[in-house]
Amino acid sequence: MERVLEPEVMDDPEQVLAYAGADFEQENQGFVDQFCGLYDDLEGAHILDLGCGPGDIPIRLARRHPTCRITGIDASQPMIAYAEHAVKKAGFHDRVQFLCHRFQDVSLSSPVDAIISNSLVHHVPNPLQFWYSVKTLLKSGGPVLVMDLLRPDNPEAAQAIVDEQAAGEPERLRQDFYHSLLAAFTEDEVASHLAKLNLSRLMVDVPDDRHWIVYGRVY
Repeated sequence: MERVLEPEVMDDPEQVLAYAGADFEQENQGFVDQFCGLYDDLEGAHILDLGCGPGDIPIRLARRHPTCRITGIDASQPMIAYAEHAVKKAGFHDRVQFLCHRFQDVSLSSPVDAIISNSLVHHVPNPLQFWYSVKTLLKSGGPVLVMDLLRPDNPEAAQAIVDEQAAGEPERLRQDFYHSLLAAFTEDEVASHLAKLNLSRLMVDVPDDRHWIVYGRVY
């Protein structure tokens, strides 16, 4: 099945509320646990979250690692507004900040110590731009963990995943999930993108039937 693009930015307030209200606790906490389990040099680190959405992962990471500083980047103003409210409510506004930018336009005064990203890449028309940003925004030797959806073989398989994994979710969220699966990349495509940007040291893995992950250090 060929990739079917979806909008790059989730800026519909209804869409943002549906996404923020969905139950991603297991997935998001698992992402944070995996990141912290992979790398033991995060003390005092400045971590960049590309495509931070409503801020749940930065908040979980701040709770898990009390010395980390996290900057979340998202191009959706409604997402950033929701994230800022959530981080103030959680009491981590001194260590977690959010910036409303397209990741392609981010400019930092110095490279960050680590980069994470969950479910941004399938929104990106040109994925090479994403991996180029990872290379340029991260210090040499810095750790990376990127997770995203895996494109199924056909639309019927995508619908089956939606029916199984999002049976009780609002219809808007189910529709977005379906379109996101169609816009996702395969394992081979991700490996090809990494090779084109000389990032083949990074590992590509498929932990389940709907996700791929990339992890390792960028040199």
